[in-house]
Amino acid sequence: MTNAALAYGQKLFSIALVFNCLVTIVYAIGLLTGFYVENWTLYQPYLLDENLLWIIIIVAVMNLYPAMKIGRIRTGRLLFHHYVYGFIVLALAATFLFLFTSVSLVGLFMGNYTDITINVGRFFVLGGLALILDDFGDISKVNKVLLDFLKAKAHVNSNVIHWVHLIIGFISIYVLFAIGIWVALTPSGATPANIIFVGNLVITCLTAFWGIMRKMWLKIYHKHPSEVFDH
Repeated sequence: MTNAALAYGQKLFSIALVFNCLVTIVYAIGLLTGFYVENWTLYQPYLLDENLLWIIIIVAVMNLYPAMKIGRIRTGRLLFHHYVYGFIVLALAATFLFLFTSVSLVGLFMGNYTDITINVGRFFVLGGLALILDDFGDISKVNKVLLDFLKAKAHVNSNVIHWVHLIIGFISIYVLFAIGIWVALTPSGATPANIIFVGNLVITCLTAFWGIMRKMWLKIYHKHPSEVFDH
């Protein structure tokens, strides 16, 4: 029983990290939309260039692999695969947003909202997507082939990916401190959205360096097709 509880706890932790990656990406995209479209000035003078938020997006995307790797354990099914629950949550969240808001699909992922209804709906949309990503390879054979292709490419370029992750990981720490200092020293900037974003960045940086310290990319392995057919 204890082993099962630990396994499910590890799986939930993995899904939570994937969810954090998605939230970080959406937050950064929303801020960049404000910067490019509405000419926002972001976290000045501590953040030297708003375009550094692109680094945060790249780090969050790269963190998806170590985040999902944590959850690669056998937990068994609770009636269905995780992706089934993900699609259910996604469908319910989309229905909720359709009925009670007027936000568009593009706006949902690129807009900046203080409306609690929109943010609750977006929270569950991202939660559904996290469940789907966690079980992406089991959805169809096409998805499995795609993941195998990406793993093969990552295996060939693992050393480069590892060092890129390390470098942009340090840049993300700078961005975290720049935004954190701005929020701490700007009373009007201590909004729930900014505080949540800083929290997301803390987890993003920790996830990045955990993966780097464990040499996740350097250990990535993909069987050659001939090896697969030999078994």
